[in-house]
Amino acid sequence: MQQLQHHQRSPMSTAAGAAAPPRRRCEGTAMGAITLDLRPGLGIGPFTLGMPICEAFAQIEHQPNIYDVVHVKYLDEQEPLKLDIVISFPDHGFHLRFDPWSQRLRLIEVYDVKRLQMRYATSLIGGPSTPATFVGVYALFGPTFPGIYDKDRGIYTLFYPGLSFAFPIPRQYTNCCHDGEVSAELPLEFPDGTTPVTCRVSVYDSSSDSKVGVGSLMDKASVPPLPAGSLYMEEVHAKLGEELWFTIGGQHIPFGASPQDVWTELGRPCGIHQKQVDQMVIHSASDPRPRTTLCGDYFYNYFSRGLDILFDGQTHKIKKFVLHTNFPGHSDFNSYMKCNFVIYDVDIEGTIRPGSTPKCCITPSTKWEQVKSSCMIRRKRHTQCIKE
Repeated sequence: MQQLQHHQRSPMSTAAGAAAPPRRRCEGTAMGAITLDLRPGLGIGPFTLGMPICEAFAQIEHQPNIYDVVHVKYLDEQEPLKLDIVISFPDHGFHLRFDPWSQRLRLIEVYDVKRLQMRYATSLIGGPSTPATFVGVYALFGPTFPGIYDKDRGIYTLFYPGLSFAFPIPRQYTNCCHDGEVSAELPLEFPDGTTPVTCRVSVYDSSSDSKVGVGSLMDKASVPPLPAGSLYMEEVHAKLGEELWFTIGGQHIPFGASPQDVWTELGRPCGIHQKQVDQMVIHSASDPRPRTTLCGDYFYNYFSRGLDILFDGQTHKIKKFVLHTNFPGHSDFNSYMKCNFVIYDVDIEGTIRPGSTPKCCITPSTKWEQVKSSCMIRRKRHTQCIKE
């Protein structure tokens, strides 16, 4: 089942300070075609392969007059992390496919070439006035190896490094093709002198030498490797009752640490805000302090790390860590980058060596049923039974 969301931007403030909703068009209404730079193997326009989904949203927010109708889709409502997260631009005929685990851009597909004009070097291709014909593509991008013909779909795909063009072959001319290759010499022209027009353009990482196109070929697109030293998706080990350990940066932040300790290890927080309601106040019934002071706790927000740190308002010591998964459909989606955490109990696992994963742990991919039946939860319940 497909889950569809409409991406909404924050209201813009007027000079008088009142909030005015952004002007929006209905999907499909007339709008001048936009022109985006085509970068084979790298990206298109402001969207670069490998970029986190939050950076793509930042580009969208930066150009609201261009990207004013945006759909966010995850294709499996029961298991949103199983299939791609898709940002679609229906008025411009293209969409961005993000790997569901890393939430990084792995594939750009232009599915309606008439709606999007692309610029390569100094030449234009696509859009309403410049059809992307086979002859035109071959003339612009140069010679290449023969492509692949998909008999079931009637599609011939031409490949360049990090770039492919799909062409529909009319039924009356399928005798020009046979499975696996094209028998006609390039550039391909039909017997009547016409040439097919591109129906889909795919931009993907070229480092793996994969041929990416329509159908099953689409799945071959992979996320480009992270640059050396990148902290994105850094594995964060959360030792129950003890500390957070950042496995790349090497920082250790224990429970009970002070704000000064956190600043030293992680730097300035992205935001600081007071905790408005203490939902755990029922567990503080024996606290001798006046009840009004129990809401003085405050958070340090590290949006780029997918992390919130809660400090006690009286002692100014860490009392809670909040680790965010940036889960599709959640109210906090796109507020935080995904935290690649591994939660485990040191009493069960012992000391974990760098690069190894605990046998009994909770990660962003762990389902709730698995969490409830995990060895950590079972051990906690067993301990409570012994105490009782």
